[in-house]
Order: sequence, then C-alpha cells, then structure tokens
Amino acid sequence: MKKTTYILPIVVIAIVVFLSSVFIVDEREKALVLQFGQVRDVKEEPGLAFKIPLIQEVVRYDDRILSRDIDPLEVTPLDDRRLVVDAFARFRIADVVRFRQAVGAGGIRSAEDRLDRVLRAATREVLGSVSSNDILSSDRAALMLRIRNAAISEASNLGLEIVDVRLKRTDLPEQNLEATFARMRAEREREAADEIARGEEAAQRVRAQADRTVVELVSDANRQAEIARGEADAERNGIFATAYGADTEFFEFYRSLEAYSRSLQGGNSTMVLSPDSEFFDYLKNAQGR
Repeated sequence: MKKTTYILPIVVIAIVVFLSSVFIVDEREKALVLQFGQVRDVKEEPGLAFKIPLIQEVVRYDDRILSRDIDPLEVTPLDDRRLVVDAFARFRIADVVRFRQAVGAGGIRSAEDRLDRVLRAATREVLGSVSSNDILSSDRAALMLRIRNAAISEASNLGLEIVDVRLKRTDLPEQNLEATFARMRAEREREAADEIARGEEAAQRVRAQADRTVVELVSDANRQAEIARGEADAERNGIFATAYGADTEFFEFYRSLEAYSRSLQGGNSTMVLSPDSEFFDYLKNAQGR
C-alpha cells in the first residue's frame, strides 16, 4: 500500500514531465525552441521534437506563403502626373532565427508593418523613375519585378523572402479624375466633330456626283427623245408625202376633215372667217353655197 502511494505520484509527475517536453511540428510551420528568450534550437522538419520542460518554450511561425495588401499610396512619375497605386505582396518566413531577432515577440504583425514600409519605399522609388504611361500600360511585369528586387535586401534583414509583388490598381487621385475625364471628353468630342466634318464632305461629293449624273442622264434622255421625235416626224411627213402623191384630192379632203375636227369642237366655239375662205370648201354644196 505504501509503495503504491509513492509510485503513483512519481508516475504521474513523469508523465507530465514527458508530455511537457514533447511537442509536434506541423508541416505548415517552423518552430523555435527558446530558453530565457534566447534561441536554442530550430525545428523545420515536421514530426515530434523535444524541449526542456519549464525552462524552454516553443514559438511557432507559419511556413506557408503569406499575402500582404499594401495601403494605397500616391506616387509621382517622371511626368509629374500623380497616381494612386494599390499593390500587394506575397512573402514567406525564410530564416526564422533572423526573423525572431528582427521582430522579437512582435511576431508576424510587427514584421508586416515593417515590410509595408519597405515595399512602399521600393514602390515609390521604382515608379518615380518611369513615366505614367509606362505604369498605366498593360505590360507592367518589369516594373513589378523591379519593386520586388528593390525590396529583397531589406526584407532579408527581417528573415523574409519576397516571392512576388503585384500592382492591383493604378488610378488618378480623386481630385484629378474630373479634370482628366473632361479632357478625355473634349478630345473625343473633337474627334467626333472631325469625323462628322469628313462625313459631310464625303456626302457633299456624293450628292454633287449624283446631281451631275442626273443631269447627264436627263440630257441624254432628252437628246434621244428629240432624235426619236425627229425621226418619227420625218417618217410621218414621208407618209403624208406619199399619201399626197398617191391621191392629191383625197389627201386634201382628209386634211380638211382633221382641221374641221380640231376647230369645231362643239359647245360655244365661234370662228370669224370670210365666207370665201378655202377653209369652207368642203362644207359648200355643189353650187358653191
């Protein structure tokens, strides 16, 4: 009974001491073993690891690639056209010992604040050395690579590795947007006016060409009509001449009937002629009355 009384607490204490000396390193993290604030061991491989209970402590850091959004900042390119740039960076903790020495107990939050300052300075330096057209162009990969390379050295002093830097958005400051839009609108209106003027000029040329074509076609049609009319008159006169030559008296009688038909239309038609006029020759009787 007395042995059990002594052995059981010893076993419990041994189990507690063993459990407090064992820790597990996840594959997504790295761990530092600290003794009185000093780094004693680095655990980068996943699995079981050991420490001295009560004396040593374990600090864990994420080993994955992390993202950090940089607050929008204003930059002034070479052409003095201010821009607001919104960017983000991807990074990872490459050297946990240096990282601990650089940020202390502040951890990843303190490191991100310092990384922000590094990236903002690199962004201003790189984008300030080019024109705004280069920044606003679709091919900005070279600029983003320059920003990353400019920040690598400072980030390595924090134990960080910058994997990538990207520009998410590049805009004009709010106070400049309206002036820029007005200038763009005026430019588009000028281009529209030029297009309208060119269209009107082309329309005038088409109308003039159409009017000339109409005049030419009408003139040609009138000419052909006059020719056809002249030929018809000539043919008619020829027929009349042939008929007159075949029977002169009948021809004169026929022409007189036509004259009577056109002159005496009925109604209140009145003709004032001498009774001896040849016009009435075929209206007289055999005695000439």
